[in-house]
Amino acid sequence: MGAHTTLTVPTPERMTGLGRRLAGVLRPGDLVMLSGELGAGKTTLTRGLGEGLGVRGAVTSPTFVIARVHPSLVGGPALVHVDAYRLGGGLDEMEDLDLDVSLPQSVVVVEWGEGKVEGLSEDRLEVRIERALGGAEADAALDAAQDEVEESADPRRVTLRGLGGRWTGVDLAALEVDGADV
Repeated sequence: MGAHTTLTVPTPERMTGLGRRLAGVLRPGDLVMLSGELGAGKTTLTRGLGEGLGVRGAVTSPTFVIARVHPSLVGGPALVHVDAYRLGGGLDEMEDLDLDVSLPQSVVVVEWGEGKVEGLSEDRLEVRIERALGGAEADAALDAAQDEVEESADPRRVTLRGLGGRWTGVDLAALEVDGADV
């Protein structure tokens, strides 16, 4: 088994900071699978990853285009940001996006990937973002078609679980949010 930790992230700004720090751990070929309810902070975390990786373009939810590629501006890996929410066919539909071609030289981040992308790589980082206080009821009325769901400042519980040999020995707990990170 690989690395595992659960962190409390108090604000959206700190979620972006967590993404920036996580980018420092990622390398080409990494698959990051994000899960959590609408408005939990998946795109905010990915925005921080983009900042940390030094990629071109604003990182926004790829809901309507399914996938966006953000090339590196600093000679590092590109960020491939995928929203699998509307993909119902599992890995077959994901294969149509040619993510297996992008994966070796990019960092691939898939929102809503549970049950759909696990077959892309045995080595992956699973990130679950939950509201620390009763978030599911508060979000029940949100429309899944919204491009960006404004986040509240409620704290989030972020569970990071590294699977496969790639994540053996990686200290994910070192990503803990500190007071200086905004």
